[in-house]
Amino acid sequence: MAFVGTGVGTLRSSTSSFCGRMQGSGFHGEVFATAEVKSSASRARWTMMPIGVPKVAYRVPGGQQAEWVDIYNRLYRERIIFLGQEIDDEIANQIIAVMLYLESEDSEKPIYLYINSPGGSVIAGMAIFDTMQHIKSEIVTINVGLAASMASFLLAAGSKGKRFALPHSRVMIHQPMGGAQGQASDIQVEAQQILRIRENLTHEYARMTGQEYENLLQDMDRDNFMSSYQAREYGLVDQIIEAKSQAQ
Repeated sequence: MAFVGTGVGTLRSSTSSFCGRMQGSGFHGEVFATAEVKSSASRARWTMMPIGVPKVAYRVPGGQQAEWVDIYNRLYRERIIFLGQEIDDEIANQIIAVMLYLESEDSEKPIYLYINSPGGSVIAGMAIFDTMQHIKSEIVTINVGLAASMASFLLAAGSKGKRFALPHSRVMIHQPMGGAQGQASDIQVEAQQILRIRENLTHEYARMTGQEYENLLQDMDRDNFMSSYQAREYGLVDQIIEAKSQAQ
């Protein structure tokens, strides 16, 4: 199951680029990265070939021959879901469907949610969150790169004691923001909705992290980036996955 999609939600929470200029498509205006990677066309010409979704060999239990399946199909057969893009309605529906299927297959085994995402639609993210709370299977969350905005919310929503981060991963939290347009009454209605969503998100963050509600409101007032170790101190994750050499 390849997790791809281009849908756009009404309320968004994201930072949409990892280098150069990064524009937050939902919470706060624009963020500028500290470095931009450029290739010099004067030195060499590079021909970029499309990579596509990698395929791996997989033998169906009881089958005689292996077949080539895309890597995401292979991963979810091991109860692994990879969130590696912006959260929208399509990706949310796919993740929810896989979670429901894996729980129906064996509710006693955990589901592993690997996260490297800039965030995205609040509504779509909350649908994933509610599913995580609903199913019986434990949800192990692992931050492997960036868990920003709604992605940080899903990271913190993993089963208690089962929320992990790689040493150099980063987390970003902030409050929701909408782009209301139209008549004054329409803007007022959307503003009230955003305030309710912010209150709901903040209460859930407080429950999952142990932070005080008022402290969270202040910390989420602007884009708040944390290292994996800071995220652990804050209560967003429980453990840092050490490198093998350090673990030994």
